[in-house]
Amino acid sequence: MHATRILSALALIAAAGPALAEPAIWGLQVEQLEYRFGEDEDVLAWDFDAVAGTDELRFVWRSEAELLSGPGTFETLENQARVQVPISSFFDAVGGVMASTPEGPDRVYGVVGVHGLAPQWFEVDADLFVSDKPFARFEVDYEALITNRLILTPSVEVSVPLVDDRALDAGAFGPKIEAGLRLSYDVVDRLVSPYAGVHYERYFGDSADMRQTSGEATDAVYFVVGTKILF
Repeated sequence: MHATRILSALALIAAAGPALAEPAIWGLQVEQLEYRFGEDEDVLAWDFDAVAGTDELRFVWRSEAELLSGPGTFETLENQARVQVPISSFFDAVGGVMASTPEGPDRVYGVVGVHGLAPQWFEVDADLFVSDKPFARFEVDYEALITNRLILTPSVEVSVPLVDDRALDAGAFGPKIEAGLRLSYDVVDRLVSPYAGVHYERYFGDSADMRQTSGEATDAVYFVVGTKILF
């Protein structure tokens, strides 16, 4: 099944081959590189996209992780190989493969979704992760300019398991919600932007029940400091 999803992603790349004749673009966008100070534990987290391709076809390596500072283990570690092709002036269709390899059980998923800017300039990611343990994820954030350099960024991420995954304490349709509020300052244009803020996460439904049974917390609040990087 995993091989079929990988072959499907490669077929999408091959079908879009003519787009490679467009002028090349590349870059690195680090949305989060931060240390989270919590009541029970601290976390080092990152979220970045490395992009190469053209306006008509982009290859993206997306990496997201949460490293627990105490035991030094990954609570989450996700790496995606994604292909993006435009479907409108503001949205791209996404296809690819995601490997989730934290300290718990490993998972491999096919990825389909959309990425882009909604009205009022909300940045949106909506993805379906396909496997025998599928889940959906919706992310939205917004950059509110206080001044030309001082920016307030609220964000929300909702992950919804579509079936029970007891190895990960994930109950079907029991969402995990993460919300953040980060205040950044552009030190070097938009290239380097240190920030501080708060991050909150909570589990609901069967996911919360499973975590309680396992002795795990169902919510957490963190004070965060970090930086955005763009080049």
